[in-house]
Amino acid sequence: MGRRRPTPEAARRATRAAATALTASGLAAALLAAPTAATAGNRPDPLLEDLDRGVVAVPTDGGYLVSWRLLAGDRPGTGFEVRRDGRVVATLDGDDATNVVDPGGRAGARYQVVPLRDGHRAGEADSGTAWSAASLDVPLDRPAGGTTPAGEAYTYSANDVSVGDLDGDGDYELVLKWYPSNAKDNSQDGYTGNVLIDAYTLQGEKLWRIDLGRNVRAGAHYTQVAVQDFDGDGRSEVALKTADGTVDGRGRVIGDPGADHRDGVGRVLSGPEFLSVFDGRSGREIDTVAYVPARHPDTDDPTPQQMKELWGDDYGNRIDRFLGGTASFDGRSHSIVMARGYYTRAVVAAWDLRGGRLHQRWVFDTEDPALGPEWEGQGNHQFSVADVDADGRDEVVYGSIAIDDDGTGLWNAGLGHGDALHVGDLDPARPGLERFGVHECMTCSGGVGASMLDAATGEVLWTTPADADNGRGLSADVDPSSPGSESWSSRSPGLYAADGEKLTDAKPASINHAVWWDGDRQRELLDGTTISEWDPATGTTVPLLAAEGVVSNNGTKANPSISGDLLGDWREEVVLPTADGSALRVLTTTFPTEERITTLVHDRTYRAQLASQNSGYNQPPHTGTSLG
Repeated sequence: MGRRRPTPEAARRATRAAATALTASGLAAALLAAPTAATAGNRPDPLLEDLDRGVVAVPTDGGYLVSWRLLAGDRPGTGFEVRRDGRVVATLDGDDATNVVDPGGRAGARYQVVPLRDGHRAGEADSGTAWSAASLDVPLDRPAGGTTPAGEAYTYSANDVSVGDLDGDGDYELVLKWYPSNAKDNSQDGYTGNVLIDAYTLQGEKLWRIDLGRNVRAGAHYTQVAVQDFDGDGRSEVALKTADGTVDGRGRVIGDPGADHRDGVGRVLSGPEFLSVFDGRSGREIDTVAYVPARHPDTDDPTPQQMKELWGDDYGNRIDRFLGGTASFDGRSHSIVMARGYYTRAVVAAWDLRGGRLHQRWVFDTEDPALGPEWEGQGNHQFSVADVDADGRDEVVYGSIAIDDDGTGLWNAGLGHGDALHVGDLDPARPGLERFGVHECMTCSGGVGASMLDAATGEVLWTTPADADNGRGLSADVDPSSPGSESWSSRSPGLYAADGEKLTDAKPASINHAVWWDGDRQRELLDGTTISEWDPATGTTVPLLAAEGVVSNNGTKANPSISGDLLGDWREEVVLPTADGSALRVLTTTFPTEERITTLVHDRTYRAQLASQNSGYNQPPHTGTSLG
């Protein structure tokens, strides 16, 4: 374990690549609206993961519900044969949904799903073992707690999760952030325990542990985990902000192992900052570069006055607001996206992993003189990725501004900072994608509490008022009689249709998360450990699941560790820590469906947003076209 300190990579701006034949939104429309129109092969788009069928079987009324993925590369008319322990129990035609109820199912049975064309086997079969319940516990190696330099004891709890195919076997592994009980908001002084990052298979095998060390503070805004196949080898890597003393999954130290940059109140406002990318199978460090942006361009140890001049305060509340995720800026490969700041200055950097080295693609900085001061203070507590201009390359919607795929400013709505935003085909009556978000500063937004924007241009389509910080907002298709997504927020009154028409004064009390759970194309509400359905006729929510023995994350945000289409057909799973901290519980639906829809993770918009779901204030992923 030697002392190593990386040098910054020289910045370079990548040339714009030619547009791909299928745009992200166009591909999503082809896959979701008419999934059997996909081209032959496992991956018609090189950005899509080469996944297996994700076969899952769980007890339900009348037997066992067996479900599996319809892949983007499945040819038109692909049917399926389902076998239990070698015996055929169902044969499905090429227009049937990818699930079936087996009356003879039982826990431990081995289910095999075989694709068919004209009655003949047409590809690899995949299998899975039936669960004994509608959930699977993934055992965890819970770390021991510790004591801070101030003598305060702390323990650990399982927090946010990201997913990726770390070993290239076609299914997802879980990348878990362990949260110390003394984690801090940026506005708070105090020491914290080290942040630990683990990787687990769904069978509970622990692959590795990364210890970010004492020079990375713990809190929702400090550590963002980006997981994706960045080098195109078919296996996902993990990108993290690191520092002196970070220990990779093989025990190798990054930077100076003896350095301690914490000040007298536990903050880390000096010392080098790094961006590291790690091998998904082993946790081994692949490469490390200087984090961009730095606190100051000239020094690792800026004075309080220098920090205040650059970021707006001198104690780390604004300077240490980090965001992270993934995007494809060339339509062919995945880039790492890392950001700093949103209350005042905001800087976003894109990185590519090529030949085992990190290369800077571009840097966007609101202090660029070409932009002007009105671009500052427009960021959110998260960003969203989508191909908003339909050119085959992703953009970053960073609150009330958007960044084009070449790192230049695309648009600025000028509505200021907010706590939640959603990007997708929220209004299918309009071409392209929309962005719905809420706003915090009423003097900044001109009294606009929530807004729906054209995601390609930033044009304000409609707004709702608020009289103070509008801290929560959600957009999801919860009413089958109203086309597209309905939107509502904590301080703006009522429930609004996709076109801005007020549907009712009543609105769902849940404004935290959304999930496709039952058998229809509308989305359900996920709040803490409860899934419910909005009933437009009565203006109330109807509980569908109240999960026991599990807890939600991040205080009043009541987030799952992750929710998304991780297994089975297109419905989403919900992952929550067990109350005793011993496991992550994967909850899956027990509702049959007649809807045949390609797996949502083969929608590029959805997959990119799933990768950044846990950044900042967690938000649910949205598809590039309306399922409803």
